[in-house]
Amino acid sequence: MNRVSCYQCNKVVTLEHKISFREECPHCYTDLHVCLNCRFYDESAYNQCKESSAENVRDKERNNYCEYFEPSQKDKNSKESEKEAQLKAAEALFKKK
Repeated sequence: MNRVSCYQCNKVVTLEHKISFREECPHCYTDLHVCLNCRFYDESAYNQCKESSAENVRDKERNNYCEYFEPSQKDKNSKESEKEAQLKAAEALFKKK
């Protein structure tokens, strides 16, 4: 069973098969096999991808044929809360007593 959180509509899509190169979100009809839905996607990484063997994909919002694609299950809100948690941890670390 494969689950992916669609970057466009932020809804979780569950499929019984591997996400194909041409798979679309049943809610908003956006491509699912895209960099923005991949667990390796990272804006701060080289080529915006943590997978060092992957080829550069220019359009991160369009379907691609990357063999390293693994569905991300994080939604946009979890990314923000992760950032907030890191800020709180840093503030606690450097808090003056």
